[in-house]
Amino acid sequence: MEFEELQKIWDSQNNEPLYAINAKALHNRILSKKKQAWHITNFSELLLISVNIGTGSFILGMNFYNGHGNIFMYLMSVWTFSTAFYILISRVRRIEREHKFDRSMLDDLNHAIATATYQVRLSQLMRWNNLPIAIFIALGMWSSEKPFWIIVLILIFFAFVNYASGWEHRIYKNRKRELEVLQKKTSERRAT
Repeated sequence: MEFEELQKIWDSQNNEPLYAINAKALHNRILSKKKQAWHITNFSELLLISVNIGTGSFILGMNFYNGHGNIFMYLMSVWTFSTAFYILISRVRRIEREHKFDRSMLDDLNHAIATATYQVRLSQLMRWNNLPIAIFIALGMWSSEKPFWIIVLILIFFAFVNYASGWEHRIYKNRKRELEVLQKKTSERRAT
């Protein structure tokens, strides 16, 4: 049910159609959008935390096992653990903020927008996170005296990852924009 889908009511005095918002259908639409935003954000956070902890552990283990102790790989391991910790703290703060919203239609919409805003910021932060990871990997390969063409291939791979993450980021921005348009239309209707 889109916001523009309205109930048609006939004015019995002059047989002209009047339009009214189906509040229950609108609230159900808002709840659906809120649930979708929460699910995507929750999944993204858990995935990012587990991937960063797993990556940091793997790199740290491989460095210890190989015994050559590449400093850039140790730094990358610290970076990924720090990223996981930051996301974990952000997740806890987001969940704590969820309790400030009532369960009215307007507060459900505001909650969905707050969650979508958080997801957009998280997505942008993870796009920027690709840069230090690419740098650590390139420097680690360089200090291990790997062939230059491998470093170039890795940098090309990270350029592709950045492009793909930009596509994903635009999806989150569009979802947030949809919610903001719905909020604007709802507030305009309430004002009239």
